[in-house]
Amino acid sequence: MIQFFKLIRFQNLLIIVFTQYFMRWSIIKPILNINNFKLQFSEINFFFLVLSTVFITAAGYVINDYFDTKTDSMNRPGTVIVGRFIKRRAAMLLHIIFNISGISLGFYISFRINLPFLGFVFVLVSGLLWFYSTTYKQQYLIGNVIVAFLTALVPFIVVVFEIPLLNKAYGEIMLQSISNFNNILAWVSGFSFFAFITTLIREIIKDIEDFEGDNAFGRNTMPIMIGVYYTKVVVVFLCSLTVIALLYIFLSYLNDTITLIYFIFTMLIPFSLIIFKIIQAKEKKDYHIVSSLSKFIMLAGIMYALVANYIISQNF
Repeated sequence: MIQFFKLIRFQNLLIIVFTQYFMRWSIIKPILNINNFKLQFSEINFFFLVLSTVFITAAGYVINDYFDTKTDSMNRPGTVIVGRFIKRRAAMLLHIIFNISGISLGFYISFRINLPFLGFVFVLVSGLLWFYSTTYKQQYLIGNVIVAFLTALVPFIVVVFEIPLLNKAYGEIMLQSISNFNNILAWVSGFSFFAFITTLIREIIKDIEDFEGDNAFGRNTMPIMIGVYYTKVVVVFLCSLTVIALLYIFLSYLNDTITLIYFIFTMLIPFSLIIFKIIQAKEKKDYHIVSSLSKFIMLAGIMYALVANYIISQNF
């Protein structure tokens, strides 16, 4: 059972659950409360949305491990599960079950809110995860961007299902007051952008960490195509770009003491450490430390939703 939870990355799935519920309860709900509006996407349907996301993500993890057995045996032999603890046929069956469950739930909630075309979002995500594992992961940068995009979709899909229902329920009121729900989109889009850029950074760092195994099996990752040195330059650039973006958002839209303190200790200092460590890194363990730092920043970004909840409640 422990190996099963490791295969589906149970901790990562929990992070997805927290992320989507944070977007709903800590961002969207308090903004709606300002105008005495209520969430229109029911709790049970939202639960099914989260469950669908979890199922499809789990399917992606399983199929990724299924096709990565050989490279993982060289890059990180202690983590190999498929073919060692879980049979390959069983892994493929799990992938199919998770995918069918996730897509079915996606279509179910899409039909429930009379927006059936949204069900195809889940088909698209499932397809991207399959082709990522079989093809795109081996290609220069494409695989990294796909993972970053899908990670960014985790918080954003919450508004994809909520906003149409809000417009239907409160559209006339919003038109009379010459207003809209763009503030909700802005907040959630900020979290999605952060998820995208930090995931992209972490994926590139992991590619440097896995250089030997990827090179041995003919993969065209960034470190292999342009070299480790220039890949480090890209990581430093992306980290610097993210810090600049955070400072811009803080100075332009937030500018409160709590956010400043939070950003300094959970974003600015850790990003500075990543830049320092990535420049000095030489061995596999060095890149693993940098990768762990990037994961801490990603978690801190999600947890900022609790701070945002307080700011929204206090300022409006």
